[in-house]
Amino acid sequence: MQITPSQFSSIVDALIVVLPLVSPADVSLKFYFRQHPKLGVRDRAVVAETIYSVLRHRRVLESLIVGGHPRLLALGALTRFSSMGLRDVLKLASQVDHPLLEKIKALDLSTLPFAVRTELPDWVLARLAPWMDEDEVMRLAQSLQHAAPLDLRVNTIKAKREAVLQAFAQEGIDALPTAISPMGVRLKGKPALNKHALFLNGSIEIQDEGSQVLGLLMEAKRGEMVADFCAGAGGKTLLLGAQMASTGRLYAFDVSEKRLANLSPRLKRSGLSNVMAQRIESENDTRVKRLAGKLDRVLVDAPCTGLGTLRRNPDLKWRQSEKGLAELNVKQAAILASAARLVKPGGRLVYATCSFLREENEDIIAAFLKANPHFSVVPAHAVLDSARLKVVPAQEGDFMRLYPHTHHVDGFFAAVMVRGAAEPKPEKTKPVADDALAQADTGTQAT
Repeated sequence: MQITPSQFSSIVDALIVVLPLVSPADVSLKFYFRQHPKLGVRDRAVVAETIYSVLRHRRVLESLIVGGHPRLLALGALTRFSSMGLRDVLKLASQVDHPLLEKIKALDLSTLPFAVRTELPDWVLARLAPWMDEDEVMRLAQSLQHAAPLDLRVNTIKAKREAVLQAFAQEGIDALPTAISPMGVRLKGKPALNKHALFLNGSIEIQDEGSQVLGLLMEAKRGEMVADFCAGAGGKTLLLGAQMASTGRLYAFDVSEKRLANLSPRLKRSGLSNVMAQRIESENDTRVKRLAGKLDRVLVDAPCTGLGTLRRNPDLKWRQSEKGLAELNVKQAAILASAARLVKPGGRLVYATCSFLREENEDIIAAFLKANPHFSVVPAHAVLDSARLKVVPAQEGDFMRLYPHTHHVDGFFAAVMVRGAAEPKPEKTKPVADDALAQADTGTQAT
């Protein structure tokens, strides 16, 4: 990789905009690019790649660079974590910085403290330590330091995976079937697809394989009534609609009008006619309450820290905090409790996050089951087997856990539950639950 002085200047300017992290990194980058319309496609790619490299390796870089000046962080990232040769990096630096960059290049990273090498915040490491040994923590951490591949989901009501793979092969696009999802395609590299015929006609959608597997746990059937309770931009909604063969009724609920607006063109391309996208004020919206006890299946892809998506969103590990985690836990519990009211006796409830923290996953489920004994857990491995999904290694216990270092997908947790026939005693709703979903409008959901 070669970088011109002009491109490097843009990298530093963009870092100054991004690093305060008052907004998601991708949002800040889009703002910067809008302010600098003369930057070409190649320039933008170089800027974005270097920015994300700094964010992925910020802890190591700041341990070596006193003061963490954006210019030095960029030079350090190029020196240590890019394919650019040291000689070329030095041409972008002032003479006084050469000794530091030469030291960074020669450094044996194994001499750095364990916590620094993980590139994870201390509060996250403290929560992993009780149930992951250091070797596994490091494997997980290292997997999160690499960019995620580009995964696609084939829209099965419009195309077959074999036909999509054949079309890509004829065009010289390197693509392989995903290992777990029967409708997934993984591309080598990241070709632009927004004008590709298969994308424009709705035959493919961009969606991580792990997110596809999560949707498949629902096993939505033809003619059912189903809800995607935190639909976001609708990636899983579209998958569920295809599972249902565009029959029955599928509700896509979200508190964000903007996110649901992003679903609209995707829905039009998909060819689905069974989706009802509805913006709600909170999880206790009247439109939600009138569906109580009527739905066959409900998916709760809850707002979370998003730590399982650090390959795509490395800034999240610096934007999240212990305080934020505690606030999310309250919202997650409230949203799950409200969504559960929609499930009819014998119906299925799937709770999921794109996080590997137990406070957001197992702990939420344990508290929910204690308060709602009419729900019981269905072992995830049984559902996976039923759907003929081969998740290796086999999932431990009753829940599904996907990790980038073992499954090569984003990190996901999922619990599958079924509602029994016995009716629960009425519960008093705590005030905090009234607007938990609205307060959770963070815009960090994965597709």
